[in-house]
Amino acid sequence: MVRTKLAGAETAEAPSGAPRYTRRLSDKILVAFHQACDQADLEVAERLLGVLELMLTRRPTTPDHQRRRNMEGLVAAHERLWHLRHHDTTPS
Repeated sequence: MVRTKLAGAETAEAPSGAPRYTRRLSDKILVAFHQACDQADLEVAERLLGVLELMLTRRPTTPDHQRRRNMEGLVAAHERLWHLRHHDTTPS
């Protein structure tokens, strides 16, 4: 199996010759969400969170053995966005 970088994404070449991505799309969206939060772009963070929620809550086409971990990450992301939006209203 050959590993390459393709447009900034790490891939592994499948036996058919087609690239097989080593990181799930939902993981990449979560990373982009956190980057948007770090850059204080809360509108983009909120939209990415909506896409992530859509991906994780729709009916799975294949068995997902990591569903609980995925949902915990989604909840943590919602909490982070809430805290960023309400940081001025928290008591000292």
